[in-house]
Amino acid sequence: MKFISIYFLRLATLLVAIGLAVSVSAETHAAKKQPAGTAESALMKQLEALRAAHHGHVALYARQLNTGRTVALDADRPVQTASVIKLTILFEAMEQIRSGKARWDERITLAKGDAVSGSGVLMFLDTPQTLTLKDVLTLMIILSDNTATNLMIDRFGVDAVNDRITWMGLKNTHLYKKIGKPTTSPLPADYPQFGLGKTTAREMAQVMERIGRCQLGNPARPGDAAICETALGMLRNQFYRTTIPRYLEQLDSTEELSSIANKTGSLNAVRNDVAIVGGKTGPIVISIFTYANQDTSWTPDNEGEVLIAKMAKAIVQAWSPEGLDGKVLTPGLGLGMGTTLHGN
Repeated sequence: MKFISIYFLRLATLLVAIGLAVSVSAETHAAKKQPAGTAESALMKQLEALRAAHHGHVALYARQLNTGRTVALDADRPVQTASVIKLTILFEAMEQIRSGKARWDERITLAKGDAVSGSGVLMFLDTPQTLTLKDVLTLMIILSDNTATNLMIDRFGVDAVNDRITWMGLKNTHLYKKIGKPTTSPLPADYPQFGLGKTTAREMAQVMERIGRCQLGNPARPGDAAICETALGMLRNQFYRTTIPRYLEQLDSTEELSSIANKTGSLNAVRNDVAIVGGKTGPIVISIFTYANQDTSWTPDNEGEVLIAKMAKAIVQAWSPEGLDGKVLTPGLGLGMGTTLHGN
Protein backbone atom coordinates (compact mmCIF):
# COMPACT_ATOMS: atom_id res chain seq x y z
CA MET A 1 0.00 0.00 0.00
CA LYS A 2 2.87 2.34 0.79
CA PHE A 3 4.40 1.66 -2.64
CA ILE A 4 1.08 2.35 -4.36
CA SER A 5 0.63 5.61 -2.42
CA ILE A 6 4.09 6.80 -3.39
CA TYR A 7 3.41 5.83 -7.00
CA PHE A 8 0.18 7.84 -7.13
CA LEU A 9 1.85 10.78 -5.37
CA ARG A 10 4.60 10.86 -7.98
CA LEU A 11 2.02 10.49 -10.75
CA ALA A 12 0.00 13.39 -9.36
CA THR A 13 3.13 15.53 -9.10
CA LEU A 14 4.01 14.71 -12.70
CA LEU A 15 0.52 15.62 -13.91
CA VAL A 16 0.65 18.94 -12.05
CA ALA A 17 4.03 19.71 -13.60
CA ILE A 18 2.72 18.87 -17.06
CA GLY A 19 -0.32 21.05 -16.43
CA LEU A 20 1.84 23.97 -15.35
CA ALA A 21 4.08 23.57 -18.39
CA VAL A 22 1.07 23.56 -20.70
CA SER A 23 -0.30 26.62 -18.90
CA VAL A 24 2.98 28.54 -19.22
CA SER A 25 3.28 27.52 -22.86
CA ALA A 26 -0.25 28.71 -23.54
CA GLU A 27 0.40 32.04 -21.79
CA THR A 28 3.62 32.53 -23.76
CA HIS A 29 1.84 31.70 -26.99
CA ALA A 30 -0.94 34.13 -26.09
CA ALA A 31 1.62 36.86 -25.38
CA LYS A 32 3.19 36.31 -28.78
CA LYS A 33 -0.24 36.53 -30.36
CA GLN A 34 -0.89 39.99 -28.86
CA PRO A 35 -1.42 42.74 -31.42
CA ALA A 36 1.74 44.69 -32.32
CA GLY A 37 0.33 47.86 -30.81
CA THR A 38 -0.44 46.37 -27.40
CA ALA A 39 2.95 47.23 -25.92
CA GLU A 40 2.78 50.80 -27.24
CA SER A 41 -0.76 51.11 -25.88
CA ALA A 42 0.43 50.11 -22.40
CA LEU A 43 3.35 52.52 -22.63
CA MET A 44 1.06 55.33 -23.78
CA LYS A 45 -1.21 54.78 -20.77
CA GLN A 46 1.81 55.01 -18.49
CA LEU A 47 3.02 58.21 -20.15
CA GLU A 48 -0.46 59.75 -20.10
CA ALA A 49 -0.76 59.00 -16.39
CA LEU A 50 2.56 60.72 -15.73
CA ARG A 51 1.47 63.72 -17.78
CA ALA A 52 -1.88 63.94 -15.97
CA ALA A 53 -0.12 64.09 -12.60
CA HIS A 54 2.25 66.87 -13.72
CA HIS A 55 1.59 70.48 -12.71
CA GLY A 56 2.27 71.91 -16.14
CA HIS A 57 2.22 70.96 -19.82
CA VAL A 58 4.11 68.25 -21.68
CA ALA A 59 5.02 67.60 -25.32
CA LEU A 60 6.73 64.30 -26.12
CA TYR A 61 7.95 62.34 -29.11
CA ALA A 62 9.97 59.12 -28.96
CA ARG A 63 10.94 56.60 -31.60
CA GLN A 64 13.05 53.47 -31.65
CA LEU A 65 14.79 53.96 -34.96
CA ASN A 66 15.40 50.37 -35.98
CA THR A 67 11.91 49.08 -35.13
CA GLY A 68 9.76 52.14 -35.85
CA ARG A 69 8.05 51.96 -32.46
CA THR A 70 6.68 55.43 -31.72
CA VAL A 71 4.88 57.28 -28.95
CA ALA A 72 3.75 60.91 -29.03
CA LEU A 73 1.98 63.37 -26.76
CA ASP A 74 1.18 66.77 -28.28
CA ALA A 75 4.30 66.22 -30.40
CA ASP A 76 3.47 68.89 -33.01
CA ARG A 77 2.70 71.80 -30.67
CA PRO A 78 5.24 74.65 -30.93
CA VAL A 79 7.05 75.07 -27.61
CA GLN A 80 9.87 77.10 -26.09
CA THR A 81 13.21 75.47 -26.80
CA ALA A 82 15.33 77.21 -24.18
CA SER A 83 18.87 75.89 -24.80
CA VAL A 84 17.77 72.88 -26.85
CA ILE A 85 17.85 75.18 -29.92
CA LYS A 86 21.64 74.97 -29.62
CA LEU A 87 21.39 71.61 -31.39
CA THR A 88 20.53 73.46 -34.60
CA ILE A 89 23.60 75.68 -34.20
CA LEU A 90 25.75 72.57 -33.72
CA PHE A 91 24.24 71.03 -36.84
CA GLU A 92 24.96 74.13 -38.92
CA ALA A 93 28.56 74.08 -37.66
CA MET A 94 28.85 70.42 -38.71
CA GLU A 95 27.58 71.26 -42.19
CA GLN A 96 29.97 74.20 -42.60
CA ILE A 97 32.91 72.06 -41.45
CA ARG A 98 31.81 69.44 -43.98
CA SER A 99 31.75 71.99 -46.79
CA GLY A 100 35.12 73.48 -45.83
CA LYS A 101 33.66 76.82 -44.75
CA ALA A 102 34.72 76.22 -41.15
CA ARG A 103 37.36 74.17 -39.29
CA TRP A 104 37.40 72.61 -35.85
CA ASP A 105 40.76 74.28 -35.13
CA GLU A 106 39.96 77.79 -36.35
CA ARG A 107 40.43 80.52 -33.75
CA ILE A 108 37.52 82.26 -32.03
CA THR A 109 38.20 85.30 -29.85
CA LEU A 110 36.28 86.05 -26.67
CA ALA A 111 36.43 89.82 -26.40
CA LYS A 112 35.47 92.29 -23.71
CA GLY A 113 31.70 92.76 -23.71
CA ASP A 114 30.94 89.32 -25.18
CA ALA A 115 30.03 87.72 -21.86
CA VAL A 116 26.36 87.18 -20.97
CA SER A 117 24.84 85.73 -17.83
CA GLY A 118 23.25 82.34 -17.36
CA SER A 119 24.78 78.92 -17.82
CA GLY A 120 28.44 78.42 -18.66
CA VAL A 121 31.92 79.49 -17.61
CA LEU A 122 33.17 81.89 -20.28
CA MET A 123 31.54 84.83 -18.50
CA PHE A 124 34.02 84.34 -15.64
CA LEU A 125 37.16 84.42 -17.78
CA ASP A 126 39.42 87.40 -18.35
CA THR A 127 39.39 88.80 -21.86
CA PRO A 128 40.61 88.61 -24.48
CA GLN A 129 40.71 84.83 -24.76
CA THR A 130 41.32 82.73 -27.85
CA LEU A 131 39.69 79.32 -28.23
CA THR A 132 39.21 76.89 -31.07
CA LEU A 133 35.86 76.50 -32.78
CA LYS A 134 35.66 72.99 -31.32
CA ASP A 135 36.31 74.37 -27.82
CA VAL A 136 33.49 76.89 -28.13
CA LEU A 137 31.01 74.33 -29.53
CA THR A 138 31.96 71.92 -26.76
CA LEU A 139 31.21 74.54 -24.11
CA MET A 140 27.93 75.40 -25.87
CA ILE A 141 26.80 71.76 -25.74
CA ILE A 142 28.33 70.28 -22.59
CA LEU A 143 27.82 73.27 -20.28
CA SER A 144 25.16 75.02 -22.39
CA ASP A 145 27.41 78.08 -22.18
CA ASN A 146 25.40 81.13 -23.27
CA THR A 147 28.45 83.21 -24.12
CA ALA A 148 29.81 80.37 -26.25
CA THR A 149 26.43 80.17 -27.97
CA ASN A 150 26.56 83.84 -28.90
CA LEU A 151 30.09 83.41 -30.26
CA MET A 152 28.78 80.63 -32.50
CA ILE A 153 25.82 82.73 -33.61
CA ASP A 154 28.30 85.50 -34.49
CA ARG A 155 30.40 82.99 -36.41
CA PHE A 156 27.61 81.30 -38.40
CA GLY A 157 24.70 83.77 -38.29
CA VAL A 158 21.06 83.50 -37.27
CA ASP A 159 19.96 83.45 -40.91
CA ALA A 160 22.30 80.57 -41.78
CA VAL A 161 20.98 78.48 -38.91
CA ASN A 162 17.38 79.18 -39.89
CA ASP A 163 18.13 78.42 -43.54
CA ARG A 164 19.55 75.08 -42.41
CA ILE A 165 16.41 74.44 -40.36
CA THR A 166 14.35 75.05 -43.49
CA TRP A 167 16.68 72.75 -45.48
CA MET A 168 15.90 70.02 -42.95
CA GLY A 169 12.21 70.44 -43.73
CA LEU A 170 11.26 71.70 -40.29
CA LYS A 171 8.20 73.98 -40.26
CA ASN A 172 7.96 75.05 -36.61
CA THR A 173 11.58 75.40 -35.51
CA HIS A 174 13.28 78.80 -35.40
CA LEU A 175 16.26 80.53 -33.78
CA TYR A 176 15.34 84.14 -33.00
CA LYS A 177 18.45 85.95 -31.77
CA LYS A 178 21.55 85.96 -29.60
CA ILE A 179 21.13 85.46 -25.85
CA GLY A 180 20.93 88.60 -23.73
CA LYS A 181 21.90 90.91 -26.60
CA PRO A 182 19.77 93.33 -28.61
CA THR A 183 19.14 92.68 -32.28
CA THR A 184 19.16 95.13 -35.15
CA SER A 185 16.85 92.96 -37.28
CA PRO A 186 13.07 92.82 -36.91
CA LEU A 187 11.90 89.84 -34.86
CA PRO A 188 8.93 87.63 -35.82
CA ALA A 189 5.63 88.46 -34.14
CA ASP A 190 5.73 85.27 -32.03
CA TYR A 191 9.16 86.06 -30.51
CA PRO A 192 7.70 87.20 -27.13
CA GLN A 193 5.96 83.83 -26.78
CA PHE A 194 9.07 81.72 -27.36
CA GLY A 195 12.16 83.77 -26.56
CA LEU A 196 15.43 82.24 -27.78
CA GLY A 197 13.81 79.65 -30.00
CA LYS A 198 10.77 77.55 -30.82
CA THR A 199 10.34 73.96 -31.98
CA THR A 200 8.14 70.89 -31.56
CA ALA A 201 9.02 67.63 -29.82
CA ARG A 202 8.85 65.81 -33.15
CA GLU A 203 11.00 68.30 -35.06
CA MET A 204 13.77 68.49 -32.48
CA ALA A 205 13.83 64.69 -32.38
CA GLN A 206 14.52 64.86 -36.11
CA VAL A 207 17.47 67.21 -35.58
CA MET A 208 18.97 64.84 -33.00
CA GLU A 209 18.35 61.87 -35.27
CA ARG A 210 20.17 63.60 -38.14
CA ILE A 211 23.20 64.10 -35.91
CA GLY A 212 23.13 60.48 -34.76
CA ARG A 213 22.41 59.03 -38.19
CA CYS A 214 25.13 61.32 -39.61
CA GLN A 215 22.81 62.55 -42.30
CA LEU A 216 24.72 65.64 -43.30
CA GLY A 217 23.73 65.51 -46.94
CA ASN A 218 23.57 63.16 -49.87
CA PRO A 219 25.71 61.50 -50.93
CA ALA A 220 27.73 60.72 -47.80
CA ARG A 221 31.38 61.83 -47.84
CA PRO A 222 34.44 60.09 -46.36
CA GLY A 223 34.89 62.75 -43.66
CA ASP A 224 31.28 62.69 -42.43
CA ALA A 225 31.82 60.02 -39.78
CA ALA A 226 34.62 61.97 -38.10
CA ILE A 227 32.46 65.11 -37.92
CA CYS A 228 29.52 63.21 -36.45
CA GLU A 229 31.73 61.32 -33.99
CA THR A 230 33.03 64.62 -32.63
CA ALA A 231 29.49 66.00 -32.23
CA LEU A 232 28.23 62.79 -30.58
CA GLY A 233 31.20 62.93 -28.22
CA MET A 234 30.10 66.37 -27.06
CA LEU A 235 26.53 65.21 -26.51
CA ARG A 236 27.61 62.03 -24.68
CA ASN A 237 29.63 64.14 -22.24
CA GLN A 238 26.65 66.33 -21.35
CA PHE A 239 27.15 67.85 -17.88
CA TYR A 240 23.44 68.13 -17.02
CA ARG A 241 22.20 64.61 -16.26
CA THR A 242 19.10 65.02 -14.06
CA THR A 243 16.52 64.63 -16.83
CA ILE A 244 16.66 61.82 -19.44
CA PRO A 245 19.87 60.23 -18.05
CA ARG A 246 18.69 60.46 -14.41
CA TYR A 247 17.44 56.89 -13.96
CA LEU A 248 18.72 55.35 -17.18
CA GLU A 249 22.39 55.51 -16.29
CA GLN A 250 21.72 53.01 -13.53
CA LEU A 251 21.23 50.54 -16.40
CA ASP A 252 24.68 51.31 -17.82
CA SER A 253 27.41 49.44 -15.97
CA THR A 254 30.25 50.10 -18.43
CA GLU A 255 33.20 52.44 -17.92
CA GLU A 256 33.02 53.76 -21.46
CA LEU A 257 31.41 56.98 -22.67
CA SER A 258 27.78 57.43 -21.69
CA SER A 259 25.16 55.46 -23.60
CA ILE A 260 23.09 58.66 -23.76
CA ALA A 261 23.77 61.67 -26.00
CA ASN A 262 21.57 64.57 -24.94
CA LYS A 263 20.98 68.32 -24.88
CA THR A 264 18.94 70.02 -22.18
CA GLY A 265 17.18 73.36 -21.99
CA SER A 266 15.81 75.16 -18.94
CA LEU A 267 13.97 78.33 -17.99
CA ASN A 268 12.11 79.12 -14.79
CA ALA A 269 8.92 77.35 -15.91
CA VAL A 270 10.52 75.19 -18.62
CA ARG A 271 12.47 71.92 -18.52
CA ASN A 272 13.41 70.16 -21.77
CA ASP A 273 15.68 67.34 -22.88
CA VAL A 274 16.32 65.65 -26.24
CA ALA A 275 18.47 62.54 -26.47
CA ILE A 276 19.61 59.51 -28.38
CA VAL A 277 19.65 56.54 -26.01
CA GLY A 278 21.78 53.55 -26.97
CA GLY A 279 19.43 50.71 -26.17
CA LYS A 280 20.65 47.12 -26.49
CA THR A 281 17.69 46.47 -28.79
CA GLY A 282 18.39 49.57 -30.88
CA PRO A 283 18.79 53.37 -30.71
CA ILE A 284 15.92 55.40 -29.26
CA VAL A 285 15.37 59.13 -29.82
CA ILE A 286 13.51 60.76 -26.92
CA SER A 287 12.33 64.38 -27.10
CA ILE A 288 10.47 65.80 -24.08
CA PHE A 289 9.44 69.42 -23.46
CA THR A 290 7.69 70.62 -20.29
CA TYR A 291 6.41 74.18 -20.01
CA ALA A 292 4.14 76.42 -17.93
CA ASN A 293 5.40 74.40 -14.98
CA GLN A 294 4.23 75.38 -11.54
CA ASP A 295 7.54 74.27 -10.03
CA THR A 296 10.03 76.98 -10.99
CA SER A 297 12.74 75.90 -8.55
CA TRP A 298 16.33 75.39 -9.66
CA THR A 299 17.03 72.12 -7.88
CA PRO A 300 17.74 68.59 -9.20
CA ASP A 301 14.32 67.55 -7.87
CA ASN A 302 12.39 70.12 -9.91
CA GLU A 303 9.10 68.47 -10.86
CA GLY A 304 9.65 68.96 -14.59
CA GLU A 305 13.08 67.35 -14.46
CA VAL A 306 11.84 64.35 -12.50
CA LEU A 307 8.88 63.94 -14.88
CA ILE A 308 11.19 63.83 -17.91
CA ALA A 309 13.33 61.23 -16.15
CA LYS A 310 10.33 59.04 -15.33
CA MET A 311 9.00 59.24 -18.88
CA ALA A 312 12.39 58.35 -20.36
CA LYS A 313 12.73 55.40 -17.99
CA ALA A 314 9.28 54.11 -18.96
CA ILE A 315 10.12 54.33 -22.67
CA VAL A 316 13.47 52.56 -22.38
CA GLN A 317 12.13 49.84 -20.08
CA ALA A 318 9.38 49.16 -22.62
CA TRP A 319 11.58 49.12 -25.71
CA SER A 320 14.98 48.02 -24.41
CA PRO A 321 14.35 46.05 -21.21
CA GLU A 322 17.83 44.49 -21.40
CA GLY A 323 19.41 47.89 -20.81
CA LEU A 324 21.84 50.20 -22.59
CA ASP A 325 24.82 49.76 -24.87
CA GLY A 326 27.07 52.71 -25.65
CA LYS A 327 28.45 50.90 -28.70
CA VAL A 328 25.23 51.85 -30.47
CA LEU A 329 26.20 55.53 -30.36
CA THR A 330 28.55 55.59 -33.32
CA PRO A 331 27.95 57.69 -36.46
CA GLY A 332 25.03 56.11 -38.29
CA LEU A 333 23.79 54.36 -35.14
CA GLY A 334 24.28 51.06 -36.93
CA LEU A 335 21.50 52.00 -39.38
CA GLY A 336 23.56 53.41 -42.22
CA MET A 337 24.93 56.90 -42.85
CA GLY A 338 23.68 59.52 -45.25
CA THR A 339 20.41 57.75 -45.88
CA THR A 340 17.08 59.50 -46.24
CA LEU A 341 15.24 59.83 -42.96
CA HIS A 342 12.04 57.91 -42.47
CA GLY A 343 8.80 59.85 -42.32
CA ASN A 344 8.39 61.26 -38.84
